[in-house]
Amino acid sequence: MAQQEGRQPAQHQDTQPGREGAMTPRPQATRPEYRGSGKLRDKVCLITGGDSGIGRATAVLFAREGGRIGFVYLEEDDDAEETKRLVEAEGQPCIAIRGDITGRDTCRQAVERIVGEHGRIDVLVNNAAEQHPQQSFEDITPEQLERTFRTNIFGYFHMAQAALPHMKEGAVIVNTTSVTAYKGNAMLIDYASTKGAIVAFTRSLSQHLAGRGIRVNAVAPGPIWTPLIPSTFPADKVAEFGTDVPMGRPGQPEEVATCFVFLASGDSSYMTGQVLHPNGGTVVNG
Repeated sequence: MAQQEGRQPAQHQDTQPGREGAMTPRPQATRPEYRGSGKLRDKVCLITGGDSGIGRATAVLFAREGGRIGFVYLEEDDDAEETKRLVEAEGQPCIAIRGDITGRDTCRQAVERIVGEHGRIDVLVNNAAEQHPQQSFEDITPEQLERTFRTNIFGYFHMAQAALPHMKEGAVIVNTTSVTAYKGNAMLIDYASTKGAIVAFTRSLSQHLAGRGIRVNAVAPGPIWTPLIPSTFPADKVAEFGTDVPMGRPGQPEEVATCFVFLASGDSSYMTGQVLHPNGGTVVNG
């Protein structure tokens, strides 16, 4: 069951991306009460940012639904190995690929690795992201701006372009956006801007691919307890993280992963260009 406490222990990690293994408590990713029913049986699934947080939870539930899993991660080898172990414990194969999705060649090579093993891609989850808060808008450097856009939206373009030649009718793309795309964030202006771009990307690509029978949707999480949080904010902010939403607590990755299962499976067969909002009760009308 998802943790119900409102506050997390104060903590901070000095480098991004954060490490899930260093978090207290650990994010919940396996949702033990969830029973798979073959919704993704033999589907080949590629997930970016799959080593931890939402990506890990999605990989685990996809595997429980019968999916064959591949995921890309930046450099968090220990976290990636744990995700691989959890997926394989579900009885499914798993390929972990180390690389920076800001590079087009990395995306192409990742796709080639999965296609070389499985022959196709049925589900692409664009999930990797980074954020760097700034108290003042003027303090967002050109380097930060470019890096955030390269990770959070350019990487989605690169991965989709690399994967699409290997995706047939019935395939699915699911993008991770954020509640910040709809309500903004005073200290994450560049990050929120990329998340808004992902919404427009999702809607536009869905229209472009509808005639090919490929659906494109997105998930816009609210405050979710992932390594991005302690590696982004000071310890006192981490302790209060997520307590300002109506449900009074941060969500767990496993509470978001079910949205990805729904959008990746035939349960959502009449949905494309849409966004789901697991955000603890924030109404965004989007």
